[in-house]
Amino acid sequence: MVAEEGDNNVFRGFMDAVFRTVDAPVTWFRETVVEPNQKKYPWYHQQFRRVPTIDQCHSDDVVCDFEANLQFKRDRMVDSEILGIIRHRYEDCMMYERPDHLTVCKPLLEKYKDAEEAWFIKYGDLGAYGDARKAYMKQKHRMIWERRHGALSNQTKAEC
Repeated sequence: MVAEEGDNNVFRGFMDAVFRTVDAPVTWFRETVVEPNQKKYPWYHQQFRRVPTIDQCHSDDVVCDFEANLQFKRDRMVDSEILGIIRHRYEDCMMYERPDHLTVCKPLLEKYKDAEEAWFIKYGDLGAYGDARKAYMKQKHRMIWERRHGALSNQTKAEC
């Protein structure tokens, strides 16, 4: 929006003066006050503040519900990435330790199975549109079932 030096257009000169009048204080404030006081973090170390979970929200608080759903989706993405990393470590171990992979990679396989079970307990059977409220209800129903029948994971391990 800056007019060139050899430009004789009066309208462009006026618009340039208005732009500089509005932009100069904002730019000065940002460069002298805001930027020196900001903490510089690389984007990959960004930490979001934890918001209240769905059980801490009131039933009519739409904003809290929305934030809890976003937090739930972020947690699901992080847990899925962790599960993927553990799976890749196990697959790499199988590739590099090929003749002895059944014995050498067994601890990684057990760790992967435990992580997979924990992921499925929390996020499994929610479907593509699973949200924090559905996961909370799933957790509630699981706790009621385990109170009546005992731990579910112990029963499934005994069957295998």
